[in-house]
Amino acid sequence: MQAFSLLFAVAALASLGVAYWLARRQIAHVRAHRDAVPPAFADAVGPAAHQRAADYTVARTRFGTVEAAVDTVLLLLLTLGGGLEFLARAVAVIPAGFGRELALVGSVVLLMAAVGLPFAWHRTFAIEARFGFNQMSRRLFIADTLKAALLIVVLGAPLLLAILWFVQVAGGWWWLYAWLAYCAFQILLLVLFPTVIMPMFNRFTPLPDGELKTAIEALLRRCGFAAGGLFVMDGSKRSRHSNAFFSGFGAAKRIVLFDTLIQKLSRAQIEAVLAHELGHFHHRHIVKRIAVSFLISLGFFALAGALMDRPWFHLGLGVSTASPAMHLVLLALALPPLTFLLTPLASRMSRRHEYEADAYAARQTSAADLIAALTRIYDDNAATLTPDPWHSAFYDSHPPALLRIGRLGGASA
Repeated sequence: MQAFSLLFAVAALASLGVAYWLARRQIAHVRAHRDAVPPAFADAVGPAAHQRAADYTVARTRFGTVEAAVDTVLLLLLTLGGGLEFLARAVAVIPAGFGRELALVGSVVLLMAAVGLPFAWHRTFAIEARFGFNQMSRRLFIADTLKAALLIVVLGAPLLLAILWFVQVAGGWWWLYAWLAYCAFQILLLVLFPTVIMPMFNRFTPLPDGELKTAIEALLRRCGFAAGGLFVMDGSKRSRHSNAFFSGFGAAKRIVLFDTLIQKLSRAQIEAVLAHELGHFHHRHIVKRIAVSFLISLGFFALAGALMDRPWFHLGLGVSTASPAMHLVLLALALPPLTFLLTPLASRMSRRHEYEADAYAARQTSAADLIAALTRIYDDNAATLTPDPWHSAFYDSHPPALLRIGRLGGASA
């Protein structure tokens, strides 16, 4: 028990140390290149915009280190510091059963959300506002927070109840049935997300007839892609950042363009961005990522099943007696620091997918148009063009701008 407690504490502090080291590298590297626009972008990105992107990156990275430190302290207080033990005793006033289990998980989620809320507020109304991105009012922020909390209760509580029910009735194989329920739940979310969940937060209007819609429909036919609709999202009511994405699953797939993207890019550039997204479907990246997530969740539930009757696990994390819900909470809290050093593997897979989608877009449209679109998006979103290589390799789901544009430039040539 003491050995596992020590291992967990070392893993948590080591994860924080690595994160802090990478952040310091990122800040130093971005600052060192702040005053010189990379030659590949010299004609498209001005010095002032490049410096703004550097300052924005530094501000976000610095703030991230503070948030990571607070999260680590909270993690240690909840586990080795006896916080979960205290919460378990507090909810013990509720009669034993599903109600108490839900109350335990709810109290943990509520506590972590309460600690995270000031960080989200500062990120939105201080950092994003200082660099001219925030469009969200305080009233809208509060409304979004309450809606998200409602969704967690409405969607999360039934799933948790199903899992706890399987623990009670399915014997030693409960974890397998729980995993199947979780997978079904995730598929249901994929169906509900574009038509039910997202409209709770944003307004979606059909893309109006015109040259852009005609060009996109021609691109879809050329790529053999059937979409459930072309929509414009009012992203500008929250942020000046721009993007485009696909949502949904199967016949419910939707193509969504931020209104800010339509305002900033030309028709050909929007086509190139959408061709990149189509590249993800062409290479089955979405299906592969879903499959990977299901395999990871299978590992989580199998591990939960194996640890359910192992006292050293909950005792080593500061809990004297653990109910099934407590075991799930402990595992969810313990795994991130214990698996933190695997983060670059997921990042690498994601960057490989981005390169493949870029190559597909270059074949279906124009590499030059995609380069122009990405450069504009980097500029408008204040994305640094000079990230630290180690920080980028560890965290970034997309390739660094110089490498990405360089490879597309070769395709264009």
